[in-house]
Amino acid sequence: MSEQHAATVPLCLLRLPQVRERVGLQRTAIYDGIKLGTFPPPIKLGRRCVAWPSDAIDTWVRERIAQSRGESVR
Repeated sequence: MSEQHAATVPLCLLRLPQVRERVGLQRTAIYDGIKLGTFPPPIKLGRRCVAWPSDAIDTWVRERIAQSRGESVR
């Protein structure tokens, strides 16, 4: 995604089902990645409610794609 296009995509908060759908991982794998520091942590919205900024998830996906192709990650 180009810098110009990235600026036009609205930032939103994603709940766990949306994150799972975007990244193709199950809940356990996501939370294991958070513990290992390999997946973006969520932000707390309430006592029992968390969400992930969409730009953090999109960046994570782009990095995984680049790594799988042997490209440098910026």
